[in-house]
Formats: sequence, structure tokens, C-alpha cells
Amino acid sequence: MRAAKLTLSVDPKVIEAAKEYASETGTSVSRLVEDFLAAVASRKAPSISTPVLSRLRGSLRGVEVQDYRDHLAEKYGCAEP
Repeated sequence: MRAAKLTLSVDPKVIEAAKEYASETGTSVSRLVEDFLAAVASRKAPSISTPVLSRLRGSLRGVEVQDYRDHLAEKYGCAEP
């Protein structure tokens, strides 16, 4: 399939950050945008896995969301939204 051109309006700071990220990861800004749009179009979130996230995955299994929210409200002394 042949690529099509797309014109986007993006904050210059975001463009620079995207170029730096693309360079560091050995890809292009076009590929980053294409991968993101493909993920959105397929209704799947991009897979992001970091060492910390990997260690935490499943740690709240069996815990009710409301219990966790209550814990955060008590810990940080704020009312739940």
C-alpha cells in the first residue's frame, strides 16, 4: 500500500519532543503517528510496558476500586470527586 500525505497542526514544542523521541527510539515521527492512529482505529490502546508497570501489574487484583479510592482519599486527606 502506498502512503498518503496528511497535514496536521501541532504545537512546535510537541513536534520537537516527538522528533527527539523518534530519534532516540530509531523510528520516525510519521511512524509514531501512524502507529498511534492505527491503535486508535482498532480501538486498542498502545502497549506501553515499563519495568515499574510490569512489577505492579496484578498487584490490586481482588481489590474493589472504591476501596482503593477510599484509601487514597484517607491518605491524602481529600474528598473523593
